[in-house]
Amino acid sequence: MISDLQYMNRALELAVLGMGSVSPNPLVGCVIVYNNKIIGEGFHQKNGEKLAEVNAIESVRDHSLLRESTLYVTLEPCSHHGKTPPCSDLIIKKGIKKVVVAVEDPNPLVSGSGIRKLRDAGVQVELALGRDKALEVNKRFFMSMVNKRPYVILKWAQTADRFLARKNYDSKWISDEYSRAIVHTWRAQEDAIMVGKNTAKYDNPKLTVRGTAGKNPLRVVLDQKLELDRKLELFSDGLPTLCYNLNDSKVLSETEFIKVTGKSFIEGVLTDLGLRNIQSLIVEGGAQLLSSFIDKDLWDEARVFTSPKFFGDGIKAPDINIPYTEEPLMSDKLLTYRNK
Repeated sequence: MISDLQYMNRALELAVLGMGSVSPNPLVGCVIVYNNKIIGEGFHQKNGEKLAEVNAIESVRDHSLLRESTLYVTLEPCSHHGKTPPCSDLIIKKGIKKVVVAVEDPNPLVSGSGIRKLRDAGVQVELALGRDKALEVNKRFFMSMVNKRPYVILKWAQTADRFLARKNYDSKWISDEYSRAIVHTWRAQEDAIMVGKNTAKYDNPKLTVRGTAGKNPLRVVLDQKLELDRKLELFSDGLPTLCYNLNDSKVLSETEFIKVTGKSFIEGVLTDLGLRNIQSLIVEGGAQLLSSFIDKDLWDEARVFTSPKFFGDGIKAPDINIPYTEEPLMSDKLLTYRNK
């Protein structure tokens, strides 16, 4: 017999299928079980469209079975009207008598009220099955809701002797083609991508998604004194870019310049991104920018490609002195650090 946890794990597998498409909403998966058999599945596929519970219920052929079914969902069903009606109301309307929830929704508009509404209607609700995995799946959403800033992913490629670039800032190509393809998949999964002034100046990156399906992340560049050439790709290719600085706030074509005041520069940038509902941010360098996030402890994850190449000299990679996991790729290795 399949266990409750296995059904929840299936719901979590479904939830991640919405990666890159649902933000600023959470990733949610749902499974409906009747007589130890899955009769319905669904996940939240795109922001503004039907939620996971709705898709799962609509996938059930015989709705008369719902009254004797158990609904497994990775996040507390909503109780408020947003772009879609409350899922808790639909569950009650369909007569589902038991709901298993992995974790409560931290959104103040929900935050336990969905569970209370279900229980007040006589629905049996079980909470916290698969909670740790559910928190991991929605780490971006929880960071945004609880800490009011994006989930920050630091990313860089380094040589075997731990250099990011040569002294002239040339970094092409440290990682191999396979590793670079992975990076484009990551870009499609996250809300925004950031570089500092030197990376923008010397690499002239597009910071777009290429070679894989998915949307481009919102591009962010830090240029405190507004010294960058406006002919760079980030300012001239017609795609949206945010440029954080200390001098001026204005909009020129597709570039919005935002003056940061008050807090430290990096904190001010993250606060503004949080206000814009940016749930996740990839920071792609360079060394000075990456180190500033590390020094201020404003990062959540670091993904480091390590190449077998040697430079012997150049710009040193940042130091992170905590345990990491290591994954062999083609010629590179991927080191992943998690900031607890």
